[in-house]
Amino acid sequence: MNTEARLRELLKERILIIDGAMGTMVQQYKLNEADYRGERFKNWHSDVKGNNDLLCLTQQQIIKEIHKEYLRAGANILETNTFNGQSVSLADYDMQSLAYEINVAAAKIARQAIVEFKEESGQPDADCFVAGAIGPMNKTLSLSPDVNNPGYRSVTFDEVANAYYGQVRGLMDGGIDILLIETIFDTLNAKAAIYAINKYFRDTKTKMPPVMISGTITDASGRTLSGQTLEAFYISVMHINPISIGLNCALGATQMRPHVEELSDIAACYVSAYPNAGLPNAMGEYDENPEQTAAIIAEWAQEGWVNMVGGCCGTTPAHIAAIAKAMKDKSARKLPELAAAI
Repeated sequence: MNTEARLRELLKERILIIDGAMGTMVQQYKLNEADYRGERFKNWHSDVKGNNDLLCLTQQQIIKEIHKEYLRAGANILETNTFNGQSVSLADYDMQSLAYEINVAAAKIARQAIVEFKEESGQPDADCFVAGAIGPMNKTLSLSPDVNNPGYRSVTFDEVANAYYGQVRGLMDGGIDILLIETIFDTLNAKAAIYAINKYFRDTKTKMPPVMISGTITDASGRTLSGQTLEAFYISVMHINPISIGLNCALGATQMRPHVEELSDIAACYVSAYPNAGLPNAMGEYDENPEQTAAIIAEWAQEGWVNMVGGCCGTTPAHIAAIAKAMKDKSARKLPELAAAI
């Protein structure tokens, strides 16, 4: 059975667990500038602290250990440490030329974490998948960064698509199982990622892996930052036929609840949701404990709204362990009859 077939089989049976926040865990290591640079980049001409994707090259052991902590907590799906791993975002550090290498390394680190986890835990048949994380980018196609010039864009569609193409190439060469376009606040950026994915598999004449898509509702209006309603967002990205559509980031589980319910009502595919650990406090930190987050997500599962759940900003292996425990006696959301018939 190939990876996609196995994933679809599991999604019919139970709720799968996505890992938690990478950045939150990296912060706990309190890495300094020298740690980020490592030996290879010790003389780099600009500061690199904060470039978490670079750690796939300079602190591989740390990234692998974080992955393994999430696997021990019960995660089935590991996200690669590539949230900003494309040339547009990496240009902030003048490291755009490293995008391909970072993505290959990130995918291999996640895969190795799974191999070691299976050996160490004595669970050779554990169902674990590597999802190549494709983040929203630090530039937006739908909005102007200049309030005095609404028509101005700091990047073009082709530039965004080319950057994502390079990221997809690296993730595929690294050996991922799933492509995950996540934290989408501008659907036009996501459409550029979808275009890049389709183009890569046309060019290489290879089979596309399952694609997961996860958007971000930024406030109580129920819209993305670029102004789309949830339904409009869903309709505008479904042409890639994703295995799942979902929501993550921006909101805690309490605030995300009505949007997860709405998405469950309209989605013809599986539904994912991985909220923050509540809303950030005045210091920008997250106070919601694992039991609180898990209890809210358990309510979603009880209602039959979700197929994959996990955590975003502020969540830790403890949050994922609590969520995984809460999902054990819950049934997965059933696909609508129309989708099943197709």
